[in-house]
Amino acid sequence: MPLLVMLSFFLTIAVMLALLFLLVFYTLKNGISPMPTSKKVKRALIKILPDMKGKRIVDLGSGWGNLIFPLACKYKSCDLTGFENSVIPYWFSCLINHHENLKIQRADFYTLTLHDVDMVVCYLHPKAMERLGKKFEEELKPGTYVVSHLFAIPEWKPEKVIEVDDLHQSKVYLYRVDTK
Repeated sequence: MPLLVMLSFFLTIAVMLALLFLLVFYTLKNGISPMPTSKKVKRALIKILPDMKGKRIVDLGSGWGNLIFPLACKYKSCDLTGFENSVIPYWFSCLINHHENLKIQRADFYTLTLHDVDMVVCYLHPKAMERLGKKFEEELKPGTYVVSHLFAIPEWKPEKVIEVDDLHQSKVYLYRVDTK
């Protein structure tokens, strides 16, 4: 019996270390760890979002799913996809996803084509927003909404900016792709 207990202990430690390694690896690879969106920011973000029916919405870097799940509730008639490349948050959000209108996919969103998207939501970091700004200009159709939590898209003029009264005085930026 003590051998079985020791094996279980070492197996548990090995699994925990593997999970920790994966979290650290993807944090270093992505330049940011999967960060949950605060409740205050979620409320502010949901409040400023436009009404949409039958549209395609994506969350780039959907992490643990704590933003894409409320979006799936708000936009029941829309097709939502959360893209996450970090293994642990991806598995977690897949495990708890019960929304029929939401798919969680493990993917590098820089390689995705965004031509058919009507709204993009993201909570990333400044370098990612700079890189995505160029991708958005090339791929998003006129009128597409882009919502960014905390970090602005360089050289883009937001339609709305909301400052949230939270610990970080977070900002939510709402953009609309040029309709010229």
